[in-house]
Amino acid sequence: MRAKLVNWLTSLLVVMLFSFFCFCISRMTQTRNQLINCRNHILEFKESFLRLKNKTERNSQELTEVLSKLNYDIRRRKHVSINLVGKNVNTLDKNEIVSNTFEDLKFFFPHLRKVGRIYPDVIIGKEKADVSFALGISTVKRQTHSYLKQTLTSLITRMTPSEEKDSVVIVSIADSNEDYLKSVVDMITQKFKKQVKSGSLEVISIPAFFYPDMLRANQSTEDSQKLERWQTKQILDFCFLMLYAQPKAMYYLQLEDDIIAKKMYFTKITDFVRSITSNNWFYVEFSVLGFIGKLFKSEDLTEFIRFFLMFYKDKPIDLLLLDLLQVKMCHTGETPDKCAERNKQIRIRYKPSLFQHVGTQSSYLGTERYLKET
Repeated sequence: MRAKLVNWLTSLLVVMLFSFFCFCISRMTQTRNQLINCRNHILEFKESFLRLKNKTERNSQELTEVLSKLNYDIRRRKHVSINLVGKNVNTLDKNEIVSNTFEDLKFFFPHLRKVGRIYPDVIIGKEKADVSFALGISTVKRQTHSYLKQTLTSLITRMTPSEEKDSVVIVSIADSNEDYLKSVVDMITQKFKKQVKSGSLEVISIPAFFYPDMLRANQSTEDSQKLERWQTKQILDFCFLMLYAQPKAMYYLQLEDDIIAKKMYFTKITDFVRSITSNNWFYVEFSVLGFIGKLFKSEDLTEFIRFFLMFYKDKPIDLLLLDLLQVKMCHTGETPDKCAERNKQIRIRYKPSLFQHVGTQSSYLGTERYLKET
């Protein structure tokens, strides 16, 4: 009897243990499934969050681009409106002075106060205006070699048709040599017929009466004074060119007649300017060599020109540009490092350089220069 009872209890215990084991297995399976489902939900949530984050970043980037383009368009419309007003004023009487900005020259140069109309001789030009960019090139005769044709070829051939339509290249002949003037005009009319016809390429010459007597007379044979006169004349040449280009475009890009533009330079400039969200920048450097590749807002050019003309006898123009930056931005008693750090926000440098200096025969007589972008 006792043996039967033990067997029965043993069987019952086995059944109960088996049932408990099955129950545990079932619960573990359910728990595992729940954990898998939970993990899947977490992964789905993570993927959704990443998609939302990426979408938000794209939307933010698109919004920034739209705002930048809107800001760019607003500035352009503002420039066009100002230019249209100027055109309406100028069309009242063709014999009147074309631009009041040239009248500022009489304040700095007393000998011009006796002159009625101050304006360059427009040799080739169709009064193209209301464009985004004006590219200014001042050129003078060199002793043995001219780089102007090479420079213009690189600038023009590396623009797209739409970019060419939205810009004007201005060649300013700052030399009284009639043979050189004729050679430049002949070269441009033959090599760049399409651009001349469309008005995208202009040629002007600076009247000789513009320069003070100190530059028109050969007063000294000393090298130091010759160099000083050459640097002084260069500043005046650039200022005159800036005054002519200012009402034509929203931005002005200063170049020289012995540089090569890199591929897609114009596209890169346009994209970079449009990507600048703040309108507080002073100028943009697309080259670190001298005054080459400096981009200014046309509305700010008057301030630059006046400063250059106040101190044109003292320093080269690239050093005057740094002086103006320091005068405007550095506070009294401020450390140079602190001022330099703040200047980075308004003096924007694009890397790498978009222009390479190629001329070795300097426009300063009897000298050679071997300048390369670092």
